[in-house]
Amino acid sequence: MLRLSKMADYAGVIVVHIAATPARVHTATSLSDELKLPKATVAKCLKVLAKNGVLTSSRGVNGGYSLARDAQSISVAEVIFALEGPVQIVSCAQGHKADDCQIVHTCPMRGGWDGINAKILNMLRETSVADMVR
Repeated sequence: MLRLSKMADYAGVIVVHIAATPARVHTATSLSDELKLPKATVAKCLKVLAKNGVLTSSRGVNGGYSLARDAQSISVAEVIFALEGPVQIVSCAQGHKADDCQIVHTCPMRGGWDGINAKILNMLRETSVADMVR
């Protein structure tokens, strides 16, 4: 089964929520309350998303988080990559080293997953946060 980590899933939920209310600046506490997610999890996601340029943060009384760019210019891939790194369906897909695979040199599937992986990556890159808000 292909599945995102909970953190990547929550990051997506957080970013889409922020995108749906772009005039507001959001705090970890307000997002935690509104989305019914643990505050520590929200805070961790916010920090990683800001570090990776998906969100911006501002300090002070009226501080918080907002999108770093227009929601149309932020891809779902960017959000996922911020939390999980590059997406690959198997460890050897798209030419990545498969150090954890014992049959990498004799595998009959070697290279076979590359096309599927590329299609998944393209779909994630072509889907914007604005698309997810709709």
